[in-house]
Amino acid sequence: MRGKSRGMTLLEVIVALAVFSIAAVSVTKSLSEIMANMPILEERTLAQWVASNQMVDVRLPGTFPDIGQKTGQSELAGREWYWRQEVIKTTDDKFRMIRISVSDDDKFNRVAAQVNSYVHNKG
Repeated sequence: MRGKSRGMTLLEVIVALAVFSIAAVSVTKSLSEIMANMPILEERTLAQWVASNQMVDVRLPGTFPDIGQKTGQSELAGREWYWRQEVIKTTDDKFRMIRISVSDDDKFNRVAAQVNSYVHNKG
């Protein structure tokens, strides 16, 4: 008596190929979406660095900032970035909120990053 050797049937091969092709298409689509978002992520990261650098410049002197708005520009990674600094009065006179907004155009039509912080008047 011969041992029965069992191989894959044609139907099993077709089903396996169908499952593999669906998985391959899904992985390819996910990778293409990730690659498409890379420039956006890079822009937001750079804008966040500009905002953080500007916040350090505002907070470093240790003085209580005057209420108002100031704008400027910075160069980072070969690009020009425009920032707007707003110092806002809070309900407590000993605190002020600082908001830094960063955009890639001077009209601030699209804000790429924004950071907020509070400062305390020690005097």
